[in-house]
Amino acid sequence: MLVLVLAAVIWGIGAVMGTPRPARWIMIGILLVAVIGVQLVFPQGHPLRAATGNSAAPWLILTGIGGVIFFYSRVISGLRAQTGVDADTPAAVPTRQGSFSETELNRYARHIILREVGGAGQKALRNAKVLVIGAGGLGAPVLQYLAAAGVGTIGVIDDDKVENTNLQRQVIHKDTNIGMPKVFSAQLEMQAQNPFVTVKPYNRRLDADLAPELFAEYDLVLDGCDNFDTRYLVNAACVAARIPLVSGALSQWEGQLSVFDPARGAPCYQCIFPTAPAAHLAPSCAEAGVIGPLPGVVGSMMAVEAVKIITGAGSPLLGQMVIYDALYAESRKIKIGPRTDCPVCGATQA
Repeated sequence: MLVLVLAAVIWGIGAVMGTPRPARWIMIGILLVAVIGVQLVFPQGHPLRAATGNSAAPWLILTGIGGVIFFYSRVISGLRAQTGVDADTPAAVPTRQGSFSETELNRYARHIILREVGGAGQKALRNAKVLVIGAGGLGAPVLQYLAAAGVGTIGVIDDDKVENTNLQRQVIHKDTNIGMPKVFSAQLEMQAQNPFVTVKPYNRRLDADLAPELFAEYDLVLDGCDNFDTRYLVNAACVAARIPLVSGALSQWEGQLSVFDPARGAPCYQCIFPTAPAAHLAPSCAEAGVIGPLPGVVGSMMAVEAVKIITGAGSPLLGQMVIYDALYAESRKIKIGPRTDCPVCGATQA
């Protein structure tokens, strides 16, 4: 009680005299150090030691707790300085153009302390508009990680409904959502995970009439569809709109991904795959099968590429393709280049 009274007196006198809070905390810290010194130096039974608790243990614990709180507050202050967070912003209200709320700041702290991302990168993620083609095997992890990362606007287009056979690998969907359009099922999970992002579901099939108008609303496209017709359509629309395309594909135990962006000197999808292979050479997952975790691996890599492109971190897979063989735990990277005779982007490369 004596120590607590002394601490209260120090705080009160400091407040009356207008002493800054940090200085008052330093004075209380000195008091704690003195009390601990009394407990450690004076012999058992000494009146001063008895008056201050007769043990150093509680004061050491209190000092440790205070140190943790102080360190945490300094970290939060540093993050605020990077992001421009306003402590008065209501925690439950998403903020688009201004400062991060306290909840957002804590949520994205592991991003913000990364040198390659920082506050500026996290703001870029919040201001980004990303379109995902497909809410199936690849779309599921892509959508989950883009939402978790704080991408401000995420569009998803798909005309399928959740089926029981999807649930072995499309982990964004739940058993209770069987029969629901995939875009709405995904939207529910994404907004439950992160209410600070806007999800725009398009429950329809992408076609040539819709693509130009839709793509104009977005900065980046991620393609996880399961047929070549849509892949060629997405590629042509991205080239026309000069939008980077992160493309992934799966088959049985193997996946691949690359970033196609002729505007930055990289090839487009059709440069590498001029024509669709025969149906028997590229069977669907329903025909050939696919190991459940594989879409999670490749889809997560696609999400990483998206984050890198948006934040400017590292080197995206431009002019390179990663091929992952899950069966033998092997990854390899190959170089790919544009073709001047490509019917889609050849004029861009010339």
